[in-house]
Amino acid sequence: MPYGKALGVLLRSILVEREPIYRQHETVSEFAPACFGLEPEEAKAVSDDAIGRALDRLFDADRAALLTDVVVAAVREFEVVLDELHNDSTTVRFCGQYRQAGGRVIRGRRAPAITYGYSKDHRSDLKQLLFILTTADDGGVPLQFRCEDGSTNDAPTHQGTWDFLHKATGRTDFLYVADSKLCSRPAMDHIHDQGGRFITVLPRTRLEDREFRAWIQSNTPDWHLVRDEENPRSKDGPRDRWWTYRYRMPSAEGWPVVWLKSELLALRQEHRRQERLARALQELEDLRARLLGSRPRLRTRAAIAERVEEIVSTHDVGRYLQATQREVEEHTFRQTRRGRPGPATIYVRRTRRRWTVEWSLDEAALAYDRRSDGMYPLLTNDRTLTDAEVFAAHKRQPTIEKRFQQTKSVLEIAPVLLKNEGRTGLPQPWSHRRGRKGSPALTDLADPTEWVV
Repeated sequence: MPYGKALGVLLRSILVEREPIYRQHETVSEFAPACFGLEPEEAKAVSDDAIGRALDRLFDADRAALLTDVVVAAVREFEVVLDELHNDSTTVRFCGQYRQAGGRVIRGRRAPAITYGYSKDHRSDLKQLLFILTTADDGGVPLQFRCEDGSTNDAPTHQGTWDFLHKATGRTDFLYVADSKLCSRPAMDHIHDQGGRFITVLPRTRLEDREFRAWIQSNTPDWHLVRDEENPRSKDGPRDRWWTYRYRMPSAEGWPVVWLKSELLALRQEHRRQERLARALQELEDLRARLLGSRPRLRTRAAIAERVEEIVSTHDVGRYLQATQREVEEHTFRQTRRGRPGPATIYVRRTRRRWTVEWSLDEAALAYDRRSDGMYPLLTNDRTLTDAEVFAAHKRQPTIEKRFQQTKSVLEIAPVLLKNEGRTGLPQPWSHRRGRKGSPALTDLADPTEWVV
């Protein structure tokens, strides 16, 4: 069977049926070989071995050039507009140990390292790969994707992504929109020096962010309304209003900084802050009640301080809540002898020392942060864009999140069952509902720790 047709069978299965590799022969022969691009005689050659060998050849091939040809053909055929491109990344989790998948060289090519990293699925207990995707604003059509090691930082990946898009589109004037990971000096300079344009979110760690939040405490910006719509979740709720303001000071690179303000975002941030404070205060109240009880578990100042720090850090309220430990003395008086007390009765005082916790709220810090609730900055190197255009391009970024959601739900690419990381040219589908012991897909595994359940 030609490798291209074997990969075509697997690709169609991922799109419509999502059958495991060992069931492809039954699916093709029982359904309709023509729908899988095969003649009836070719359908007899479909097997898990044939598809596995095709994946091996795909790993050995120049997949970047292959993807470029596919993108150029799709853009030409469907007339996809490439004026604005959006980039983001997610993680694809793996179940199993994958002890050999540490970035080893297979047949002269380096395989990706399936390892631990920052899990965007909030599954830090599982190994992963980083999945990078770029889509066009015209319909959210995927234009570029690739897998990187599971521990890869997003920031350095933008240079390679932009270079590929430059080669695939044959132009540099497209608007490249990404999240705050793009806001690193090497990545932005790489795009700017080659004539590219970009919009990114300025992270909270930048000095420009702190300067504006300090400036706004005693100044009122001249906000411009750019969106006024009904509440997307409740007809009776507050309206979805957005304002923009171009700060008087450019960024350290000399580029415009456009600040956004949202009423709904401000309400959500205030609500989350109040929730965190309420939970932290309740836990501190419970801790104080236990310390003043008859049998407190925590008896030393160090243990109590550690518990208080855990409460404050868990709810991220250290900026607003100051908690301290204080030693208190409890006095009790008891007769030296038994009997009814009288004028000559002698009493002995007994003192018991124990710890308690006290706290206070920093109202100044609360007022400081409330002043800038619902605000965050955008950075762009295109000085010709108006504030409304910068806002509109940024608000089209969530379309790519929908592609990630479809990839992980409809296409079911995660979690992944993959014995050999050298076959990561395409994700291998797996259906645990139809797996059974003794089947070719399971008996081919190195050990049971590679199973997906």
